[in-house]
Amino acid sequence: MTNAAAIQIGQLAQRSVVRTLRQPVNIVPALLFPVLLLAVTAGGLSSATRLPGFPSDSYLDFFLAFSFVQGAIFATMNAGSDLAKDIQTGFLNRLALTPLRGSALLGGHLAGAVLMGLVQSVFYLAVGLAAGVEIVTGVPGALVILLLAVIIVAGFGAIGAMLALRTGTGEAIQGMFPLFFVLLFLSSMSLPRDLIESDWFRALATINPVSYLIEAIRSLIIEGWDAQALALGFGIAILIVALGLAGAAIALRGRLART
Repeated sequence: MTNAAAIQIGQLAQRSVVRTLRQPVNIVPALLFPVLLLAVTAGGLSSATRLPGFPSDSYLDFFLAFSFVQGAIFATMNAGSDLAKDIQTGFLNRLALTPLRGSALLGGHLAGAVLMGLVQSVFYLAVGLAAGVEIVTGVPGALVILLLAVIIVAGFGAIGAMLALRTGTGEAIQGMFPLFFVLLFLSSMSLPRDLIESDWFRALATINPVSYLIEAIRSLIIEGWDAQALALGFGIAILIVALGLAGAAIALRGRLART
């Protein structure tokens, strides 16, 4: 990466973070909604820990992993909506007239989303620890959780950027929010896959990549250093990043070609 590209990424990342901080409506729901859902669900489904084979004595410990993935979805919506605003206001068209590189545009935009995603992840982890969650892998495990959460945010943020560049409207990005939530609820977020009795639900949870993202984080909290769960989680997260960036790069070239 050249110095010029690094400077461009830094400036756009700073702009992305500042713009987000100026819009509390984008920050507060992303911080509070996952935590509120965590509290409600952990209280309502605490009896699930009495099921034979349930991996934890605390449903709060089991469910905390869900908050990180849900927070990544909020980051996706915010990142995509902000980029769509740049398209609608003509800011992207003006950038196209400068020497700005497309990679710097995507990198700067995602850097801002990733930074906000890290803040969210630290907040979820702090709330969980304050509520009594015990991470069996200790401090190293907590750092790996944050690393994986950041990669997940980057992947979903890249998807949000791709959708924004393809559609050019914030409404289209917001319209994808229910679809992402369906992916969450059709995963192993509430129960381990081997304890899901409905065959169709278990099959969907098994082919749903979100399940493996949640299970990788969950393994660090309640199981220990599970190499298979971590390999699947990191592998899928990195694959999402690669596919999202590739799709966003193609969409950006198409968008600039029409400018």
